Amino acid sequence: MIARRLETSRNISREQCSFRVLGVSVDAVQIPDAIAEMERWIRESRAGCYIAVTGMHGITVSRQDPRFREILNQADLVVPDGMPLVWLARWHHYPLRHRVPGSELMATFCRETGPRYRHFFYGGAPGVADNLAKILVERYGIVVAGTYCPPFRPLREDEEKEVAFQVHAAAPDILWVGLSTPRQEQWMYEHRDKLRIPVMLGVGAAFDFNSGRVRRAPAWMGELGLEWFFRLVVDPRRLWRRYLIAIPKAAWSIGLELLHLRKFS
Repeated sequence: MIARRLETSRNISREQCSFRVLGVSVDAVQIPDAIAEMERWIRESRAGCYIAVTGMHGITVSRQDPRFREILNQADLVVPDGMPLVWLARWHHYPLRHRVPGSELMATFCRETGPRYRHFFYGGAPGVADNLAKILVERYGIVVAGTYCPPFRPLREDEEKEVAFQVHAAAPDILWVGLSTPRQEQWMYEHRDKLRIPVMLGVGAAFDFNSGRVRRAPAWMGELGLEWFFRLVVDPRRLWRRYLIAIPKAAWSIGLELLHLRKFS
């Protein structure tokens, strides 16, 4: 098991189980590791633990926003969503085999734990969280504590209180947050001490993928690191700047870092 701020049975330190990418500490974990930690936090009645499911997009945003970089580094786990981070883990001598996409982490956790825990789904377009919850109940028999679809803007004070009341009344073990990066990570960080939930996960497009609202790239493209190309072809107007400008710029910086030509903090 690997966790950033928690003691582990193997007493592995943060430095021994993570690698840094442009100032962000990424945990060298796979899906079973993340699930083991989630279950441990629930079993120990932890509160305020959050997991950032981060790929190159998150690393790129972190270079533009130092506060977001700190939010990632405060997460209890930062899991490698995307083959570029898996390749970087191997460069740092961590023999990772697979990436950890939010959609697969969600599906695997639900499949392996079934009705053992109470789930709350926060995010998505109108109706998506409800549909996702229904599908996961039918498919894996999970227990749904509640759903909430927030507006695409900062919540007003009265809305914040309403969300806190709903979540507290629902008493979930796990809160899945689908707001996209960096909004979901910022939301988890700001609410980690308010909601007192054992586990929160920012899973982005997992709400759309696992509900069937959006088609995902074929598995072979994901394993070859080509899911970005599939998504760009499907939604070029929204994603062209991210995949053709922002991420290549970050990749150049990573190259400089790997060659020890520049250090990023």
